[in-house]
Amino acid sequence: MIRVLLADDQALVRGAFALLVGSASDMEVVGEAGTGDEAVRLTRDLRPDVVLMDIRMPSTDGIEATRQIVADDGSSGSRVLILTTFETDANVLRGLRAGACGFLPKDTRPDALLDAIRTVATGEALLSPGATRAVVTRALSRPDAPAPERLASLTAREREVLLLVAAGRSNQEIADELVVSPLTAKTHVGRILAKMGARDRVHLVIAAYEAGIL
Repeated sequence: MIRVLLADDQALVRGAFALLVGSASDMEVVGEAGTGDEAVRLTRDLRPDVVLMDIRMPSTDGIEATRQIVADDGSSGSRVLILTTFETDANVLRGLRAGACGFLPKDTRPDALLDAIRTVATGEALLSPGATRAVVTRALSRPDAPAPERLASLTAREREVLLLVAAGRSNQEIADELVVSPLTAKTHVGRILAKMGARDRVHLVIAAYEAGIL
């Protein structure tokens, strides 16, 4: 079971997410937080697999709460998926720098949100198309953006996988597309991360744009 903590200052929103998560046979809601401080405390106490985190909350906001969760040894094993109405460039970048593993708008389709929770729970990063554009735009606007020399070390298949990662595909979707096993897809992604010196899939997306292959 994927254990989920809901953090949002609106009880009605938390209730809707609780019903959705509870409808999935492989998930359960283990707690609800109405403030950022409460989200930090409950994450430390309950150690959920995934925290669905709103940004705008009383006292400590969701981004600062995310930073505290990731920095705390007692809660760093929990992965934060930010859901927000305010998908601005600044919010996306602040959330990623704080350590969030995913970023989605609140109007995401219910089935897509459940899939996103599963993706983040497995240790993968996930961004909505809007969040990806924000990250890429900011990265390409830096005058000191590094040239992607390491791209030359990728094999033809690894370049193909990189394109699929940049398109937002999960390991399972990559496996289906290339007719390989999920383990093989995961191995390809791991090798690409190592060759590119990238921390996560988000940095691979940036590299793909910088290299002009998208």
